[in-house]
Amino acid sequence: MTQAISGNAIAHELRRRLAAEGHVSVAEFMELSLGAYYADRDPLGARGDFITAPEVSQMFGEMIGLWCVDLWTRMGQPTPFILAELGPGRGTLMADALRAARVAPDFLAAAQLHLVEINTTLIAAQKAALQGFTPQWHRSFDSLPSGPLLLIANEFWDALPIHQFVMTDAGWKERIVVAKEDGALAFGEAEPGPEHALLRPEHAGATLGEIAEISPAGLRLAAALGRRFKRMPGAALIIDYGPMQSGLGDSLQALKEHRYHDPLIEPGAADLTAHVDFAALAAAARETGAAAHGPTTQADFLQRLGIGLRAETLKAKSDATVCAEIDAALERLIGVDGMGSLFKVLALTAPGMPQPAGL
Repeated sequence: MTQAISGNAIAHELRRRLAAEGHVSVAEFMELSLGAYYADRDPLGARGDFITAPEVSQMFGEMIGLWCVDLWTRMGQPTPFILAELGPGRGTLMADALRAARVAPDFLAAAQLHLVEINTTLIAAQKAALQGFTPQWHRSFDSLPSGPLLLIANEFWDALPIHQFVMTDAGWKERIVVAKEDGALAFGEAEPGPEHALLRPEHAGATLGEIAEISPAGLRLAAALGRRFKRMPGAALIIDYGPMQSGLGDSLQALKEHRYHDPLIEPGAADLTAHVDFAALAAAARETGAAAHGPTTQADFLQRLGIGLRAETLKAKSDATVCAEIDAALERLIGVDGMGSLFKVLALTAPGMPQPAGL
């Protein structure tokens, strides 16, 4: 089902491009829609469109904080170093991570906090959550300063635009977005653009109608991390949802008010995401000089870090109601029917660095 584009700024820009070019790629559609969606709204929580792991339980951020402390220690305790997060939401994950890091005062003293964020509303929330740590904000990864780096990216890559390709009787065609005569948006097909060259060997066996997805933006960022880690010490922890290996399938989806939503309806009013190709990210980072560790499931990663013991510690100080809440949060984070198997964890590091914990 599709409907006419609503009369907002993003719809105006879409109409302009469609009139001039006849169509836009799925990646262009995502970029336009998400640029409007993330400009100034708070999409998180019960009143938003989705909930991320840091909002489920403090234990998630605490485990990541301890992971950073452990790796920083085994890196030789570089001082100072850059502690960065891509898309830090309300600052909840980083606040929990820094609270857990109090076990290592030298880590906190050496850390220089940098956040990559474009959303003005979320920046205000981050300032409130992280007051006392004097974070610096950036609009892109490229403006982070030089130096040893520990970078966290939880549910960041899934919002980077993707190109989709459909196998037809005539070979691969690019999936595009067009406007019908009544103004409604619909998917169509066109000759593939240069991004077609990024398709992976795992896509070669596609049958009629199957879809392959490529995220040039995601690959460029992984490659940039690889180049950085070839020159200086550091690690990036990537947590997101998607398969262990590259494959086929249409993973483009929209969420609005915690319900699945037609991605072509109300562009800019719903969150658009796609599965992350972890194997492709790892390959892009390796090709430019980094080492890759994983991916593994979020369940295995958190359990190896000791989230079960942390839950028991919290429960020992809590009443029955809070204990039940802790158990429910733990199940959501590591359960097969929750985030435990859907979400994966990949670490990219400078070559020769120690094996990161949990991977």
